[in-house]
Amino acid sequence: MKTICIQPHQIEEILVKAGVQPTLQRIALCRYVLCEANHPTADDVKAWAQDNLDKVSQATVYNTLGKLVEVGLLKSFRFPHSEKIVYDQNVQEHYHFLDEITGKLVDIDTEEVDVSVTLPRKYKVNGMDVIFKGIIKERA
Repeated sequence: MKTICIQPHQIEEILVKAGVQPTLQRIALCRYVLCEANHPTADDVKAWAQDNLDKVSQATVYNTLGKLVEVGLLKSFRFPHSEKIVYDQNVQEHYHFLDEITGKLVDIDTEEVDVSVTLPRKYKVNGMDVIFKGIIKERA
């Protein structure tokens, strides 16, 4: 599954439409999260910002991530392996594999897996989050 990275001017347009001032810091945060990061937490994004940008507040990080979720460019998840929210730039329907040795999350295309669920008719399912746990046998 490949993520297509959007350009800074597109990020700026999205932020403006969401009612957010498109500062250079916010655009840089968005570019990192949408184009470079792999299932980051807010702490991961804040650490990246501290290493790569001038001062960025924790509030700016959380607010920017929240806006990206709100406008549909990110999904946010809480997985059993962590108390923290994990952000995913792949907003298409997909599953996850958690490597229990490294803690790495890998996107798995729904077409690669056969998952069958039968629920009583009283439930209307709007989506399904599936996480497989194990080890990645072939290390790249």
